[in-house]
Amino acid sequence: MNRKTRYLTQGAVIAALYVALTFLANELGLASQVIQVRFSEALTILPLFTPAAIPGVVIGCALANLLTGAVIWDIIFGPVATLLGALGTRYLARKYHILAPVFPILSNAIIVPFILMYAYGSPDSYWFMFATVGAGEIISCGVLGFLLYKVVVKANIFSSDMNAINAK
Repeated sequence: MNRKTRYLTQGAVIAALYVALTFLANELGLASQVIQVRFSEALTILPLFTPAAIPGVVIGCALANLLTGAVIWDIIFGPVATLLGALGTRYLARKYHILAPVFPILSNAIIVPFILMYAYGSPDSYWFMFATVGAGEIISCGVLGFLLYKVVVKANIFSSDMNAINAK
């Protein structure tokens, strides 16, 4: 498979998985509680393995927010938080993989409370929402993302992408 086709396919599959996992979390009532746990946020570990994961998780986040009835500001700024987290994962955590979940956790913990306050009119304080969004992201990106990391490494998924990374 040529490189462009693989990139588009990987990105599309990641976006579709993001949407499906977000719907699953919504159905289980985990995406709208005080501490929101989106299973899809575990996918933010994937930019370590392939650059296709960056547009994959960003487009997946935008589609998931759109399809779950989010307001326009959430459809715009939720993916911005995901983009910043994915870029941090891809370009800043490549040497120390253990830091990969830190970037999506922080970008969401910083940005999402503003979305909740201004787009949804949440009466909670910024710092309370920073803590609760951060806690949900620690579960989603930190715990579930780390488990996904282990599975991807063990199963040697994205091996050709990892060989290119290691060659640099």
